[in-house]
Amino acid sequence: MQTVPATILVVDDDPEMTTVLQEILSEEGWEVETAGDGEEALAKLRQQEYELLLTDLRMPGMDGMTLMEQARLLYPDIQVIVITAFGSIDSAIEAMKQGAYDYITKPFHLDEMLLTIHKALKERALHREVVRLRQEVEQTYEFANILGKSPAMQHLFTMMRRVAQSTANVLITGESGTGKELVAKAIHYHSSRKQGPFIPVNCGAIPEELLESELFGYVRGAFTGAQREKMGLFEAAHGGSLFLDEVSEMPASLQVKLLRAIQEKEVRRIGATQARQVDVRIIAATNRDLLTEVEQGRFREDLYYRLNVLPLHIPPLRERPEDIPLLATHFLRKYAERNGKAVQGISEPALKLLLDYPWPGNVRELENVIERAVILGQYERITPADLPEMLTARRPEYALLERGKRQRLTLEELEREYILQVLEEVKGNKQKAAERLGIDRKTLYRRLEQYQQLSQDAGKG
Repeated sequence: MQTVPATILVVDDDPEMTTVLQEILSEEGWEVETAGDGEEALAKLRQQEYELLLTDLRMPGMDGMTLMEQARLLYPDIQVIVITAFGSIDSAIEAMKQGAYDYITKPFHLDEMLLTIHKALKERALHREVVRLRQEVEQTYEFANILGKSPAMQHLFTMMRRVAQSTANVLITGESGTGKELVAKAIHYHSSRKQGPFIPVNCGAIPEELLESELFGYVRGAFTGAQREKMGLFEAAHGGSLFLDEVSEMPASLQVKLLRAIQEKEVRRIGATQARQVDVRIIAATNRDLLTEVEQGRFREDLYYRLNVLPLHIPPLRERPEDIPLLATHFLRKYAERNGKAVQGISEPALKLLLDYPWPGNVRELENVIERAVILGQYERITPADLPEMLTARRPEYALLERGKRQRLTLEELEREYILQVLEEVKGNKQKAAERLGIDRKTLYRRLEQYQQLSQDAGKG
């Protein structure tokens, strides 16, 4: 049997017993220390953490039960196995009720004792792994990990914190690629339901005939092929959150059943005669305008209001260009580390292309572009040559108009940006710039002097 590296503290007032146990357990590869009574053991526990405490129940002074209580106060996840005489099994059972993993009786069988210790240490390791994974998940979906410094995103973060404290249903709206599921998970893992499951289902990716059985489950024989009973996702999400992505794609027939499940807090498996109670928070998401869907008869109005108790809207990336450098740098570090690349940053020309692009695919598209650039790039900084043609082939004039619309630039500001852009393209040659702009050089000089004066005034302010 493969041993689990561990430290064990053996406590018994019989020196021969502690010596024998130390030898046996050390041969298994564990680090073993001993103590002759409860007070000595507690002193050692205060100096060092042990993964398992193997203690006799009946000892002079502090008994094994008291020692266990003190040890668990110091280390809540310490495993405790108590040793007891055959006539004191009742005490051992009481110790298990108080938190001991198991007990062994004197005289004990060696194989049985080792098996019990192995099982106890394995269970502790599994428990710690579950705790670690849960903490990792919670950290992954911290609000701080949903990046954005723009006012729109800061407002979203404020609303997410408020929504997370509630138990009401949430409707997240936003274009594809904005991160609706990431927001949904962050809300779940900051809510009172975080210990429960988070169950996602894409309503648009599952055929209509299968979606009902996925959501509500079925009993054996409910239809051809139903050879066993199946739990639905509603029941699987009991005590947690059910994330209905692209809920606008749900067929009308299922909208009725979803509404009833939300109203009555119960579901009935396909083919069943009895309903089952469920305690589920619904977090729905859509990239469509549900009110328009309601007005056009494609989505039930009563279901809309059941889902839209707490609305959240994620702005598209083109409306928050100040977040693009932040997100791009984050993705660069992520994929550079993942692919073992020494990419350190993004060049100014490449960053300008990123800022000028409208990002119809939003954050997801930006992540894909940066991942591609990191993998294909040959230098320490991402250059325009590392970016896809859809970014580099765009006409500068069109990109400027796009940026002007996003940033609500005035006509005067657009003119200034265009003149400076043309100057950059002709490498500062004012004669060529004036010719391209269709103005004389005196007019160009006058404009440049105005821009210089404005910059100086702004610097003084």
